Amino acid sequence: MKHPGRFDAFGVAAHQGVVAGRSDAVQLPRVADMLAVEGGAAEIEYRIVGAADGAGRPALEVTLVGTVPLTCQRCLQPFPWPVEQTTLLLLARDEAELARLDGEDHEHEVVLADAPLDPLALVEDELLLTVPFVPRCPEATCPALQGAAAAPVQRMQSAFGALVELQGVPGRKPPR
Repeated sequence: MKHPGRFDAFGVAAHQGVVAGRSDAVQLPRVADMLAVEGGAAEIEYRIVGAADGAGRPALEVTLVGTVPLTCQRCLQPFPWPVEQTTLLLLARDEAELARLDGEDHEHEVVLADAPLDPLALVEDELLLTVPFVPRCPEATCPALQGAAAAPVQRMQSAFGALVELQGVPGRKPPR
């Protein structure tokens, strides 16, 4: 599915319209650096639905579904990370309204919609906020933890613990 071009966010919100498409996250410049190079394609389906928040303010509900390849920071291997994200974005007509809404509502993000919006820019913004800063594959499948689970954990004794033991043994002098 090809993605649609720019759209009037307030028009979509007023008519509860839908803007939908599919994109390869590898093609999104700000997200591409976060993805595993050898991970392959990162298909994301998006759906942007016109809505209103609880106070009746115009908004867009942005839903992302797909999988992106990330590099595990434990084992340094690529792994598929599922994306299932829905966010309500309040719409602002100008900078003053943006600042006011941002100060009033701490529950929702606010986007400046004084010009037609690019759906892929919204998708990219949401992916940037969704992808973990330090990605790790599931512990049950992480190669770095597979050997660690089989080997017993050895705790190093602290120097102070050794000193206490030495002091507690009768007839033994502490080292100088």
